[in-house]
Amino acid sequence: MGEAITVSALNLYIKQMMDGDTVLSSVLVRGEISNYKVYPSGHHYFSLKDAEGSIRCVMFRREAVGLRFRPEQGMKVIAEGRVTVFPRDGQYQLYCNRMIPDGIGDLHLAFEQCKAKLEREGLFDPRHKKPLPAYPEKIALVTSPAGAAVRDMIRILGARYPLCQVLVVPVRVQGAEAPSEIAGAIDAINRNRAADLIITGRGGGSLEDLWAFNEELVARAIHRSEIPVISAVGHEPDVTIADYVADLRAATPSNAAELAVPDSEDLRRRLRHLETRMAAGLTRDLREGRRVLDRAKASPWLRAPLPVIQESRQLLDYRQDQLVHVVEKLLLRERTRLGKQAAALDALSPLKVLGRGYAIVRKAEGEIVLSTRQVDVEEALTVRLNEGELICRVERKEP
Repeated sequence: MGEAITVSALNLYIKQMMDGDTVLSSVLVRGEISNYKVYPSGHHYFSLKDAEGSIRCVMFRREAVGLRFRPEQGMKVIAEGRVTVFPRDGQYQLYCNRMIPDGIGDLHLAFEQCKAKLEREGLFDPRHKKPLPAYPEKIALVTSPAGAAVRDMIRILGARYPLCQVLVVPVRVQGAEAPSEIAGAIDAINRNRAADLIITGRGGGSLEDLWAFNEELVARAIHRSEIPVISAVGHEPDVTIADYVADLRAATPSNAAELAVPDSEDLRRRLRHLETRMAAGLTRDLREGRRVLDRAKASPWLRAPLPVIQESRQLLDYRQDQLVHVVEKLLLRERTRLGKQAAALDALSPLKVLGRGYAIVRKAEGEIVLSTRQVDVEEALTVRLNEGELICRVERKEP
C-alpha cells in the first residue's frame, strides 16, 4: 500500500486537473432549472437536470446582475461556465458566467416577463392614458442629441407648427446607463413643468439596441408622468414596453412629431374658411339691417310723426271716455243691487218687529223664551222692547 494523502489534498488535485482541462474551462450545458434559490448575498444557487442526471450550479452576483430575464423553477436554459471542484465538500459544480433561455432569446423572455408583470399591475390600462394637448406650447424630446431621430423630429415640428418651442433633453438611448438617464429626464421635466408634452424614443435598431425602452425603470417613469408622453421607438414593427405604457405610441420618431402638433397649413386653411364664413355672415347681417332700416325710413311714423301722435291722442281720449262710461254704469248697477239687499235685510230685522210693539223675552242665560214650558214661576226674565228692557218675574203661567 502506497503513501496515503488527505481528503483536502485529493480534492485539490482533482480541482487542478479539472481546471487544466480546456473543455471544462468553458462549456455549454443544456438543462432544466431545479432547486433554484437566490441568497441575500446576490449569489444564485440551483441545479441543472435532464431525464438521467443533474449537476449543481452557482452563478455569483457579479455575473447574475447581467441576466436579462428572471430564472424560474422548471425553466429550460443553456448555461455557460467552467466545471470544477469545490474543495471543501469534494462536489464538482458548474460555475455559470452566462445563462440564456433554451429555445428563445434571453431578451425576448425578459420582454415577456416584464410585460406580463406590468400588465398585471395595470400600467397598460387605457384609463391611465392622458389626452395630448391640442396646441402644445413646449415639447421636450428625451432622446440622443446626436441621432438622426432628433433632427427629424425638430425639422418636422418646426415645419408643421413653428409656434411650438422644442426642448431637447439629451440622454443615452443605448447601454447600461440609458434606462436611468431616460427615467431621470422624464422625472426632471415633470418636477420643473418644463414642457406640456414629452416625446421619448430613438431610431431603429436590433432588440438589444432598443432594450433601454423595455426596462421597467423607464416604464414606471412614463406611467407616473403627469405630462403626456409619446413613445417613438425604432421602426413601425418595433414594439417596446414603453409603447404599452405611454399615452400614445408613434410608429417612428418622425410619426411622433406629426402626431404631437397640428399642421399649420391645415390651421391656416381652417382659419381662412372661418374668415370666409364670418365675412359672409357679416354681409348677410348688414344686408338684413339695411332692409330693416329702409322699412323704418318708409314708415309714416318717421316721415310725419305728428299726425300719428295726434291720432293716438284722440284715440286715447275716446278710450278714456269709454272706460269712464263703463265704470259709471257698473257703479250704478252695484249701488242698485246693494239698496235692494239692504231693504230686504231691514225688513227681516228683529228691530223692525220691536218697533211695531212686539217684545223679545229671554231667560237669564240669554235663551229666547218661546213657550211657557221653558220658564218656572218666580223665574226672572228680561223683556227687550223697542226702546230699553224690562226685568220681570213670573207670577204664574197660563196655557
